[in-house]
Amino acid sequence: MKALHFYYGVMGSAKSADAVMKAYKYHENRIPLIVLKSAIDTREDSPVIKSRTGLRFPCKLFKPTDNIFDIVGEPKSGMVVIVDEVQFCTSKQIDQLRELANQGVEIQCYGLKTNFQTHFFEGSQRLLEIADDIHEIESVCRCGNKAIFNARIVDSRVTLEGPEVQIGGDESYEGLCPVCFEKYQHEDLPKLGQKSDTNLDKSQTQTWRQESDTAENTK
Repeated sequence: MKALHFYYGVMGSAKSADAVMKAYKYHENRIPLIVLKSAIDTREDSPVIKSRTGLRFPCKLFKPTDNIFDIVGEPKSGMVVIVDEVQFCTSKQIDQLRELANQGVEIQCYGLKTNFQTHFFEGSQRLLEIADDIHEIESVCRCGNKAIFNARIVDSRVTLEGPEVQIGGDESYEGLCPVCFEKYQHEDLPKLGQKSDTNLDKSQTQTWRQESDTAENTK
C-alpha cells in the first residue's frame, strides 16, 4: 500500500510550486505520473498547475461530478498522482483517492485547509479524516507571525461575506495570522511595503540591536 498525503497551507505558501517541482522530478525519473487540478480554477488558458513563481506543469482537470478512477485509469506499478486545489474535491472523490492509495498508487494532495470564513472545505475535511500523512506548508503573515487564515480582501479590508468559492490570486486573498485577520476586518490593510504599526521603526530596531550587543558582550 502506498500513502495518501495531504499538504496544506494558506494562500501564497508555495503549495503549487512544491507540487510542480515534485512533478518535474517524477517526470525526469520516468516514474508513471498523473497530475490533476480542479476545473473550478479557470485562470489559465490551458490545463496547467502554475505557481506564483512562474513554475508550471501540464495537468488534467476534474470536475466535482467526475469519477477519479475514470481519469486515472488502470493503476500502473509505481504510479504517482499529484492533485492540486484538492480542497475542491468532493468527499466521494477523496474516498476514491484513498482507494487508489490502497491499490498501491502514491497520492500527493495539495490545497487549502479552510475557506475565507475559517471553515473546512469539504475535500480538505475528508482528507484530514483519512489521509496517512498530513503536512503543513507554513507561511508568514505580513506582521511576521505564522499565517493560518486565508483572508479574502475586498476594498482593502478582510471580509467574511460572499460565496465560498471565488477564484482569485494575490489581489483577492492573503494569508494572515489570527490577530491581523481580526484587525483588518475593521481597518484598511496597508499596501505591502508601507509602514504599519506591526513593523519595527528605526528607533525600535536600533534599541533591539544595542540590547543584543550588550547581552552578547556579557557572555
